[in-house]
Amino acid sequence: MPEIPSLVEMLKAGMHFGHQTSKWHPKMRQYIYSSRQGIHILDLEKTAVELTRALTFIKELVAAGGLILFTSLKKQADEVVRQAAEDTGMPYIVERWLGGVFTNWGVISKLIQRFEKLEADKTRGTWNLYTKKEQIELEKDLDRLRLTVGGIRTMTKLPEAVFIVGVREGKNAIREANKVKVPVIGTFYSASN
Repeated sequence: MPEIPSLVEMLKAGMHFGHQTSKWHPKMRQYIYSSRQGIHILDLEKTAVELTRALTFIKELVAAGGLILFTSLKKQADEVVRQAAEDTGMPYIVERWLGGVFTNWGVISKLIQRFEKLEADKTRGTWNLYTKKEQIELEKDLDRLRLTVGGIRTMTKLPEAVFIVGVREGKNAIREANKVKVPVIGTFYSASN
């Protein structure tokens, strides 16, 4: 498991840049070091402390065999999050949060079963029994399900934690996770709550 980058590495990566000073959330005050030219500068020492805390939690969870749902609702991070989840064998959701993943797991698991059945039928060649129009409809349904539940097809139960890139965009995911008491690990900016 990777270690926390040094303060110099964080500085070189630009992790100290926040949002504009006019767009910030008061709860983030403790993490803001100063502001320069209308941009907040984040306190990298506090960032390192929080990163260490998150990494320790993740290490303990994974060591105990826990499941972490990787989530990215920011276009820029979708591919990185998908790759990280696949490399670690964890489920993921990218592009769009599917409402009810935590609060309505029964329905979501039925969608996963339908997705797997459609894929199996296509592989076995049973789609050839349908008309061309029906095959096109089945293909559209399969593509839609691949996009929404393809990354969570291996999930058989609720995860022990959810990792969210872009907490502002993932507010619905956070709300659902909080309802069922699933811990949330997330990346945020000075404009986040």
